[in-house]
Amino acid sequence: MDHCEPKATIMDEATMKRAITRIAHEILEHNEGSETIALVGIVRRGATLARMLADEIEAIEGTRPQVGLLDISFYRDDVTRCIAPVLHKTEIPFNVDGKDIILVDDVLYTGRTVRSALDALMDFGRPATIQLAVMVDRGHRELPIRADYVCKNVPSSRDEDVRVCLEPLDDHVAVEIWDTECEKHNGGVA
Repeated sequence: MDHCEPKATIMDEATMKRAITRIAHEILEHNEGSETIALVGIVRRGATLARMLADEIEAIEGTRPQVGLLDISFYRDDVTRCIAPVLHKTEIPFNVDGKDIILVDDVLYTGRTVRSALDALMDFGRPATIQLAVMVDRGHRELPIRADYVCKNVPSSRDEDVRVCLEPLDDHVAVEIWDTECEKHNGGVA
């Protein structure tokens, strides 16, 4: 297997943009506007999605919510298994105390990433609420965590990888399903 292709493209760029618009409206409705909210994206794709959501909320409300970036590398329960975890920048340029934080990630799977993010976020203070927004919920939860806002539910097998592709991190914008065997043959490229 020299070259792998996605098994399926579930969302294209236009579909993803519509889903972001819908989620922005749901966030605003649930929080009665944007006055108390701030978005915190889990690095890397969650951070990109948080900025996209902030753009959409600003287009709707006329006010841009504050946006932060959260690196959870040292909060992961598998950090001791990683020889050299890839570190990114955490940047939360506002006080989280009393805010309604919208935690943003690309794919909700086992719940372990979100659990790590909750631990990391609590080190910054005590928000009024923490709500979770994800592009894709693919099921297979190992922890009692659920998203408040979901762009797309994608039932998938454990033998599949659900990828959210976003520019500038990727060369296109889409949600795709890949066979995990493809990753093994390509050296784990994700």
